[in-house]
Amino acid sequence: MEELWNKYKDTIPYLFFGVLTTLVNIVGFWFFNYIVGMNYQIANVIAYFVSVVFAYVTNKLWVFDSHTDTTKAFLLEMGSFFLFRGGSWVIDQGTMMIGVSLLHMNDLIVKFIANVVVVILNYIFSKFIIFRKKEKLDGK
Repeated sequence: MEELWNKYKDTIPYLFFGVLTTLVNIVGFWFFNYIVGMNYQIANVIAYFVSVVFAYVTNKLWVFDSHTDTTKAFLLEMGSFFLFRGGSWVIDQGTMMIGVSLLHMNDLIVKFIANVVVVILNYIFSKFIIFRKKEKLDGK
């Protein structure tokens, strides 16, 4: 059991917090779109931003246990996180536009589909680029 935990110690918390991030994103989208009455594209931007802030904090502290010793290192890590999440947002927003505006699908269903794709991409970006262990950066 311990061997399995060690093998998947990044993946299990990422999936847990990924589900919470997805809930923040979908509930935020629902709130801004259905309760506040915003256009689905604007609601999607706001919900995505809120979920990215939530994801950064949880990924840094509890998923990848990332520690930055300097302000420069922190800003580089955070900047790369938001840069890659910005790329994921393009995929999210594009999926929403195609699904809702072109295919006339239910926006919440399309939002869920977009989130599945984005969670997978974000895990790859986070694990192998943004929060990679310092030893890997030093070549050790």
